Amino acid sequence: MTHRSPTLSRAVCALLLAVLSSLLLAPARAQGLVDSMRGPTPIPEQTKSPPIFPTENKDIRRTRNFAMQPPTIPHTIDGYQVDKEFNRCMFCHARTRTQETGAIPVSITHYQDRNGNMLADVSPRRYFCIQCHVAQADAKPLIGNNFVDVEQLLRRKPGVLGSTK
Repeated sequence: MTHRSPTLSRAVCALLLAVLSSLLLAPARAQGLVDSMRGPTPIPEQTKSPPIFPTENKDIRRTRNFAMQPPTIPHTIDGYQVDKEFNRCMFCHARTRTQETGAIPVSITHYQDRNGNMLADVSPRRYFCIQCHVAQADAKPLIGNNFVDVEQLLRRKPGVLGSTK
């Protein structure tokens, strides 16, 4: 039986670890330690912030792409206070204010609790509007979109990709 010294074993392990780590990190060093989320900017340098696009402010109703899709917000909401003390959206969209403001009233479903009981005021689970409804940036899409809604799918001729017949 051969006994190795613990110092020799540690030295061999340290050497193997150094060789393996240098092999694994060599590509990163060759590229300047670039994080894929940062693009080609090396880690010690700051990236350029992306532009902030203006919010669309057209006040037009957009067609929804699927059943039960929350409508998008067709106007700017910069500076709107929506917290437990006040909801700026309800200033115009509350059912009691829409005749005066000309805004579309909040859906009756927003006045129901989770058990379907009708409430006198907006349900707490529907109170924070921008968790479902979003304003639109006036920007060119980042990627193409080939979404087809269900009505278009149903109208396709048999044999066409995505046809239901």
